[in-house]
Amino acid sequence: MGTMAKDWTAQLTQVNFRCDVCRHAWEAEPELIEDAPDLEHHPFRYFCTCPVCHSKNQPQAAWARALMKAHQASTGPKSAEGLAKVAKNLEGHPNSEAVLRTRFNAMKHGMAAKTATYFPAKPDGYSFCAQCEVNRTWCAGQAACVKQTEIFMLHHAAFESRNPRVLAGIHADLQAGLTAMLQMLMQGALADGVVIKQPRVELDREGNSVTLTYLGDDGKRKYIYDHQAHPALKAISDFVSRLGLSMGDLGMTVRAADPEDDEQHGVLKLDDKTRETLSDFNTRMLAVMGGARDMLAAADKATKADPVLVAHEAREGKS
Repeated sequence: MGTMAKDWTAQLTQVNFRCDVCRHAWEAEPELIEDAPDLEHHPFRYFCTCPVCHSKNQPQAAWARALMKAHQASTGPKSAEGLAKVAKNLEGHPNSEAVLRTRFNAMKHGMAAKTATYFPAKPDGYSFCAQCEVNRTWCAGQAACVKQTEIFMLHHAAFESRNPRVLAGIHADLQAGLTAMLQMLMQGALADGVVIKQPRVELDREGNSVTLTYLGDDGKRKYIYDHQAHPALKAISDFVSRLGLSMGDLGMTVRAADPEDDEQHGVLKLDDKTRETLSDFNTRMLAVMGGARDMLAAADKATKADPVLVAHEAREGKS
């Protein structure tokens, strides 16, 4: 017999909350319950005061709402026969396939210990914590930053299994970040000006900095300027080359865009006078081979008629 399904239309007495201000998570009895008939899976909204920062009316945790929805939407066998089949299907687990999927689970604690050397758990202590959705109270109780531990585990799993595809997501994020950085560099260089002009400054005999000026034809003092390229241009060029964003790398050059070149890759460009068919080529090769055979026969005949060779063979025959 299956267990009786939970009645999700009744109010909850214990609810998981998450503070939107300090991101603290806790479980408690709701202080405020609102009817929400528009919510299909559970027609109530729950609120409570945060015990850490004392912010009023903090809502139920989003993951708890999603879990209630998943529980109601889940399907499975209800009869005794169906439950027996499920139990039979679970016999023999974990099998070899399941072991292959879960073989890196044991790395979690070891990786956390290694990661703690570089990234110990410090809620809101790193620059990337501002965008982190991990609960701060739970994070403080861990050995290391869980996000960095995940990166460590992915790299170890990739090297152990020799499968670089495991790191595809990390590399995609890194490439996207570098491309965004390149765009910001270009925007900053264009806003400042590709060429930077500033007054020339030199030291006088007393070691004081003096801005160089001169008197113009109109009698007004004018500055002598130095012109130099924007210092960000070198960084931009390095980014472009390392990211493979040049016109040649992207296949956007004039030669690469020529459709005739695409069709003629690996083919000699011959005009009608120099182009020959396969049959003509075979005929020419047979003629060349026939001439070579005649040349070899004539050379052999001349060798046998050589007087020095004839005399040598005669002496050898007499001896």
